[in-house]
Amino acid sequence: MKNVLVIGSTGQIGSELTMKIRGLHPEGNVVAGYIPGAEPKGILLESGPAELADVRNAAQLAAIVDKYHIDTIYNLAALLSAVAERKPLLAWDIQMNGLLNILEVAREKGCAVFTPSSIGSFGPETPHVDTPQDTIQRPRSMYGVTKVATELLSDYYFHKYGVDTRAVRFPGLISNVTLPGGGTTDYAVEIYYAAVKGEEFVCPIAAGTYMDMMYMPDALKAAVDLMEADPSKLIHRNAFNIAAMSFDPEILRAKIQEYYPDFKMRYEVDPVRQAIADSWPDKMDDSCARAEWGWAPTYGLDEMTRDMIACLKKKFGIA
Repeated sequence: MKNVLVIGSTGQIGSELTMKIRGLHPEGNVVAGYIPGAEPKGILLESGPAELADVRNAAQLAAIVDKYHIDTIYNLAALLSAVAERKPLLAWDIQMNGLLNILEVAREKGCAVFTPSSIGSFGPETPHVDTPQDTIQRPRSMYGVTKVATELLSDYYFHKYGVDTRAVRFPGLISNVTLPGGGTTDYAVEIYYAAVKGEEFVCPIAAGTYMDMMYMPDALKAAVDLMEADPSKLIHRNAFNIAAMSFDPEILRAKIQEYYPDFKMRYEVDPVRQAIADSWPDKMDDSCARAEWGWAPTYGLDEMTRDMIACLKKKFGIA
């Protein structure tokens, strides 16, 4: 992996992943792909090349691959779960037609492709505790439907054409750098912002709703480590369960109150997000990822909370 195109480079994952890969491969071209209205700024723009990269435009993608001799594509273009429910046709267009374009370009140009899946690929019939790597996947959200289809289509291109496709099933991701954009697990980011700012937090997810979560540094590490893993050891290419921690809003509130005893939270449950959350696993079994490419998280809830609060206080200039 030397010349890399990160599609969706200004999103929650992409903005940090692009910078991480640039740090790991300063000798190569790590291109920040973006769409109109989401142009890279600051260090993301200044530290490397950037190109307009709409997944629905195959010719545009092919031109970028040729221009920069791209060997690896990270495809992060997607509408997150709650947004996808409001715009299901657009979600399908971006996540499926877009993926097909990327896979075709990769087939023709010899690129490896990372397209993340999600805990959203599971459904109500899936075992919720220690969710197996291989189990029933019958999601009831458009986001989940596209993620299952992503896994299957990526596998198809690997077995049919030899395209080096790889993926993880991301849990909810928590970052102190870029705010998320409409995911069911977003509350677990927003609650930290409220606490550090001294605001009451209104939680859209009901107490007792457990979901897998992960701190962004671990998510970035997983994406890079998988793409650099020995391909001969990979059995479950599309996609690996990965896990770090599982909690409900009450556990998270209690942890934050260790730092902010007066922190207050109340509930206004969003029925759309709650229905999605109820269909997702409480905790995934990630033993296959651990065995096949050495996956192991660094951050648990304690470590993440300590770092999130320290970083946000610095971000907002709070002593």
